[in-house]
Amino acid sequence: MKMADGGFRPAYNVHFVSDTVSKVIIAADVDNIGTDTHAMVPLAEQIEERYKVRPAEWLADGGCNSLNNIDRMVERGCKIFAPLRQRRSGRNPEEIRPTDSEAVKDWRQRMSTDDAKQIYKERGATAELVNAQCRAQGLLQFLVRGTKKVRSVALLHAIANNMRRGWALA
Repeated sequence: MKMADGGFRPAYNVHFVSDTVSKVIIAADVDNIGTDTHAMVPLAEQIEERYKVRPAEWLADGGCNSLNNIDRMVERGCKIFAPLRQRRSGRNPEEIRPTDSEAVKDWRQRMSTDDAKQIYKERGATAELVNAQCRAQGLLQFLVRGTKKVRSVALLHAIANNMRRGWALA
């Protein structure tokens, strides 16, 4: 995987989805792909399979966000809250483009509002909190190799997080 310093090294990308109210991890996956743009729909499918319900809203970071993901999630009845990406071209990301689908147009308009920006701020208190707690309990580096083994370690951290949240909520 390409690293921030420009080099390439073996690495894994851990994806956690957490509930904004309980801060419980409800979906997790691991891969060794350098971007997150492919992860949103499979994680939503994981939630649907496990809980028999489709998420009504989804707070995604900028790395997970793609126009294709927005289209596919809206087809599933999900409203996306994800930041508009600033492009190097200097174009206003709120500007509706002729190639935008209806779902993308709605997303651009929604994310231009203060209400949507306020809702998106919840992500920091949930997803980033879960990630910080996993780092605090030692999820900094994997001592195993292979996606299946790394997924097992990530799931153990998710279980520990969820147990801690259960005790806090009790």
